[in-house]
Amino acid sequence: MTRLLCIGECMLELAPAEAPETFRAGFAGDTFNTAWYARRLAPAGLEVAYMTAVGQDTVSERLEVFTRAAGIVPDFIRRPDRTLGLYMIELTEGERSFAYWRGQSAARTLADDLDDLPGIGPGDMVYLSGITLAILPEAGRARLLAALDRARAEGVRVAFDPNLRPRLWPSADVMRAVVMEGARRADIALPSFDDEATWFGDSDIAATADRYATAGARMIAVKDGPRPVLLRTPDGAAWVAPRPVDQIVDSTAAGDAFNAGFLIGLEAGLPPTEAVQQGCDIAAKVVARRGALADI
Repeated sequence: MTRLLCIGECMLELAPAEAPETFRAGFAGDTFNTAWYARRLAPAGLEVAYMTAVGQDTVSERLEVFTRAAGIVPDFIRRPDRTLGLYMIELTEGERSFAYWRGQSAARTLADDLDDLPGIGPGDMVYLSGITLAILPEAGRARLLAALDRARAEGVRVAFDPNLRPRLWPSADVMRAVVMEGARRADIALPSFDDEATWFGDSDIAATADRYATAGARMIAVKDGPRPVLLRTPDGAAWVAPRPVDQIVDSTAAGDAFNAGFLIGLEAGLPPTEAVQQGCDIAAKVVARRGALADI
C-alpha cells in the first residue's frame, strides 16, 4: 500500500477543558481521527489522505491548514454555500455524550459529483465508516458505493467500521440495511460488539464476526471495550486481550485510534494478532487524555 484514503466528515469539535464549564476548540470526526492516528504510526512511503467536502470560509481554511500540518493530504471538495458541522463533547466519569449541529454541513455533499476515488490504485486502501454512509443523501451514497466497487475491481482494499449511530438515520431498519451494504464492500470489518448486539441482536461476539464474514469480509476485528478483541481471518479465530488501563479520562475516539493502530500494523507487516495488540495499545493511550486527538 502506498496510500490510505480515509473518507468522511471532519467537524469542529468543542471538548471539555480543564477549567469547569469551558471548552477547547479543535477538529475531529471518526474517520478523520483514524487518519490522524494512522499518519503518526505510518511507515515512510505510506501517504495518508482524507477525502471530504468543506466550505470556502475561514474555519474550512483552518481545517486544511490543520490537516496539512498533521501530514495528511487533504482531498477536499469546496462548497461555497456550506461549512463544517459542529459537535460538543460532554463527559461523565470518562464516558462521553455528544450534541451535534451538522444538518447543513458540507461533508453531506462529498459524493454529489463523485466518479472515481482520488489517487488510489492496486494495493492501496480506502477506509470509511457507517457515519460516512449515514450523512450522505441516498443518491450520494449510491455514488460512493459504486466508486468503492470500481476501486475494488482494480485491486484496492476497503476497510469499514460500521460505527452505528441511529440518530443519523431515518430508522433502525434503514441503518441496518445500508450498513450491511457497506459491509459487502469490505475486505476488513471493524465492528464494536455492544453496538452490534443492540442494533442487530447478535447473541455474542462470535455472531457479530460471523455476520460480517458472511457479508464478505476476509478479516474481522470485533472490538468489545476493555474486553478481548475477537480477530477472525481466513486462518481461523483468535482472542487478543487489551492491556489494563489505569484510568479512563475520555473515551472519545478510542475505536478510531484502535482502527488506525490495527490497519497500520497490518501494513507494517505485523502478524494480525500483533496488529490488534497495537490497536489496543494506541486506544489505551487515547482514553487517558481529553479530546479526540491526543499525543501518542
